[in-house]
Amino acid sequence: MRSVVYGLFWGLVFPAIGYSQNYHAVEGTPDAGSMGVANNPAAILSTPYPWDVTLFSVQVKNTTNALVLHDFSLLPAKDTIGVSWKEGYFKRFAAFNYNVHLLNARIALGKMQAIAFGANLRGYGAVRTGPANYSDSLKDMNQFFNINDGTVYSGNMTSSSWLELFATYSRTVWDDEYRRINAGVTLRAMRGISGLYAQLNDATVGRGVSGIQTNYFLKAGSAQYGYSSNYDRWKKNQTTFQNLKDLFGNSRPGAAIDLGLEYWVKSQAVTNRMDENTWYDYEWKIGVSLLDLGWNSYKYGSQSRAASQPRSNISDSILNARFSGVKSLADFNDSLATIVNNIGSLNGIFRIYNPVRLVINVDKPLPDYFGINGNLSLNAPFTSTPKRLLVKDFSMLTLTPRWEKKKLGAYLPVQVTTDGRFWIGGAFKVGPLLAGVHNWANIFSRSKMQNGGFYIALVIRPGNAGSRDKEDKQYSCPPGQGL
Repeated sequence: MRSVVYGLFWGLVFPAIGYSQNYHAVEGTPDAGSMGVANNPAAILSTPYPWDVTLFSVQVKNTTNALVLHDFSLLPAKDTIGVSWKEGYFKRFAAFNYNVHLLNARIALGKMQAIAFGANLRGYGAVRTGPANYSDSLKDMNQFFNINDGTVYSGNMTSSSWLELFATYSRTVWDDEYRRINAGVTLRAMRGISGLYAQLNDATVGRGVSGIQTNYFLKAGSAQYGYSSNYDRWKKNQTTFQNLKDLFGNSRPGAAIDLGLEYWVKSQAVTNRMDENTWYDYEWKIGVSLLDLGWNSYKYGSQSRAASQPRSNISDSILNARFSGVKSLADFNDSLATIVNNIGSLNGIFRIYNPVRLVINVDKPLPDYFGINGNLSLNAPFTSTPKRLLVKDFSMLTLTPRWEKKKLGAYLPVQVTTDGRFWIGGAFKVGPLLAGVHNWANIFSRSKMQNGGFYIALVIRPGNAGSRDKEDKQYSCPPGQGL
């Protein structure tokens, strides 16, 4: 039982380690460039550079209330990492998202139009359970059922990862002395490379007494789980290269679209109208975007199953015996078939919807290269079910003070996640390098790596775009009107 839970959690979380969408340090800033596409497709018109290229970037974010990692941080740690599960009666969850940008580029087609394009590897996943009691001293199912007397067991897990090619177009649709409106759209062509889900619904057990021994028997419940068929192509006797080739080669196509607007409130201070750099000045910038409208399609793998109506004579001791030797999903299915009345294979195609969300971003430049940005992300109000599978982003509210010049920058994002986590992070920019953490505790504590994450990006820009380090022109005078 414990090995199955460990495998489920790490199978979700650690594919992301070493590869999200949330580069909080530069969200809404003029230096977001091609990375700004992920937050709002209209944002690529906010950048004063004629072009920029994100050679490579990677970000990962993870959160859980179910376990604690010990002796593990972003600084050098001990060779052995400890894991302990949190005890008590409560709902448990674990979630991750990741993003790898590969050669993302932005090109300005004049001041009022811009394009961006590139390739990304992205993934989201989450596990959630209903309330249940757990103790690390549990040895078998009898003890587990004993401390959960009367509990109705439920849980769900959904994960989707895909490779995408995207193209973005943005243009200015309104511009006058007081305001500017930019609009953008991103089209994504995707290949779903990993899809899986599991649902446990309303499982209950009954209690019986035999002498001095209390026994527990399955009463009700249903389960359904599926995975993408390209995993069936992974063979132990093949090379890793061939397995990866088969994994990607047997993926299925998908599509998505992003829509975005940015509303600029222009500065009414006296400026040098002959200076072209004033085009990118604003007092406030408000962005609204609707992201990831689409889905990935997957063909069911051969071991995908739906099961219901547990047999009434299945006791806790039988469960221990039937599942003690499980080493694969096929073994699990064979054991499951002996304890339920109804079980069947799942065939055909299943969809997993992308993390659809509404994003509102407000940016305010301040004197002396300072600024502040607020970002609110609201997920679509749906839950994942076997009839409508979906993944979600767990970023919610981020406030980021910054100090930012052309080649240097310092950022202090403070964020609240959808599960109520409060993180204080940090990031810096030196030349083409941007690096940051979502939670400073990932560096200074050896027991907080299960909540947080990091990002790093390498972005090149032309060296002659001096507008990022221009003087504060709020008090400048037009030519011929100096004091």
